[in-house]
Amino acid sequence: MNLSIKGKTALVCGSTQGIGKATALQLAKMGANIVLISRDETRLKEVKKLLSTSDNQEHSYIAVDFSSPKNVESKITAFLKDNPKANILVNNTGGPAGGQAIDADSDEFIAAFNMHLINNQILAKALVPYMKSDGYGRIINVISTSVKQPLSGLGVSNTIRGAVANWAKTLANELGQFNITVNNVLPGATNTIRLKTIIENKATKTGSSIEVVSKTMTNQVPLLRFAEAEEIANGISFLASPAASYINGINLPIDGGRTKSL
Repeated sequence: MNLSIKGKTALVCGSTQGIGKATALQLAKMGANIVLISRDETRLKEVKKLLSTSDNQEHSYIAVDFSSPKNVESKITAFLKDNPKANILVNNTGGPAGGQAIDADSDEFIAAFNMHLINNQILAKALVPYMKSDGYGRIINVISTSVKQPLSGLGVSNTIRGAVANWAKTLANELGQFNITVNNVLPGATNTIRLKTIIENKATKTGSSIEVVSKTMTNQVPLLRFAEAEEIANGISFLASPAASYINGINLPIDGGRTKSL
């Protein structure tokens, strides 16, 4: 099985922590040149130092705040003028704040739509021409199991994640002829800063302890534990590899079996 992506370039969003960071590290181990994307330049530099360079790889980064799509478009356009184009795009952005959909302001939906779907579109549009010319492309969107089963208390996130999933399926149909695959990875509860925040908020609202809330959540998972970021990264990295050449247009849950639907 060919898992080598030596000589390929992967652009990984949200890559200074959690799933994004774990993915960047794994793709670098598989031979790719990595372009890290996040808003914190100091942390980008720190992660860049951790990336494997055993295959004479060259890594770089783009510091940009995803709350401004115009800024994202400007930064990626400037970067691509002077740097290697990317064959692999990992769209990964922190989720919207919690709360019920009915209580959300319209501005919350618009902001989340811009941060997730619009930025994904900007990056894909910038990179697809090179993927076409190279005859190899992978677009992998890290979204949520909520596209299969909406999660309570995450109204805006459920809505926007569904939009991204359907956008990705549409792209998969359009780009498959160019050997560009588009897939979604749906992480379950994963040991990240976002999960910690969700647990703390639930504990505060219910008057329970963090330990009780955590136990309740893990009891909903057949494996009886949260995922580690590296486990999600393994799925993303496989989809980025030549071994996944005939996998296109799917939602891949990596959730320990928590989602009740097939």
